[in-house]
Amino acid sequence: MNVLIVEDERSLAKEIASFLKSENFLCDLAYTGREASEKIAVNLYDFILLDLGLPDYNGLDLIKEARKTGSEASFIIITARGAVEDKVKGLDLGADDYLAKPFALVELLSRINAVARRKFNITSQNVELGEFVMEIQSRRLTCKGNLVDLTKKEFDLLHYLVINRDKVLTRQQLYEHIWGNILDDQYDSNFIDVHIKNLRKKLNFHAPSPWLETIRGVGYKISGD
Repeated sequence: MNVLIVEDERSLAKEIASFLKSENFLCDLAYTGREASEKIAVNLYDFILLDLGLPDYNGLDLIKEARKTGSEASFIIITARGAVEDKVKGLDLGADDYLAKPFALVELLSRINAVARRKFNITSQNVELGEFVMEIQSRRLTCKGNLVDLTKKEFDLLHYLVINRDKVLTRQQLYEHIWGNILDDQYDSNFIDVHIKNLRKKLNFHAPSPWLETIRGVGYKISGD
């Protein structure tokens, strides 16, 4: 998933990014409110980790801006501010969680995962897809007990479709959430089509996968209960 880290303490921002990348997240960094505002306006993020005490911006204003522009990103406020009113204001504006500095990176990851479970209505670490079982925690896909040999990006692609079950995702949405943000003139929709084709080939070697649907002219979705 795609994460924007908005933090003016560069060493902390880089430490968070390094940790989350090791946990298979994509990370962008913004050290000022203006930089964060520009990134939020043009990019798709699943999560925004937001420091309220930015040098040029009130972090709460970034939440307001994002909600006005229709951003579906989940906000987790990370700040040294301990005042109850700051926490309440952030949550009232639509922030999903609040983490006071200093914090352990493993706690941050736990908070992100908890928000993701609520956001995507994930009730189990194992997801059934026809005859397949996706083991989210261990990043494995099996079919009748046999391991399906997926690359890291193939698993990420399937996982992102799974957590957005029954929602049509465009090729560009899939690209940005799995491979990172891109410029429009760099985008090639065939890139996603090729990866879906390879993924289907591996799935169909084990069992039919009618639940992985192509929505002609739009993108792809995972269907079914």
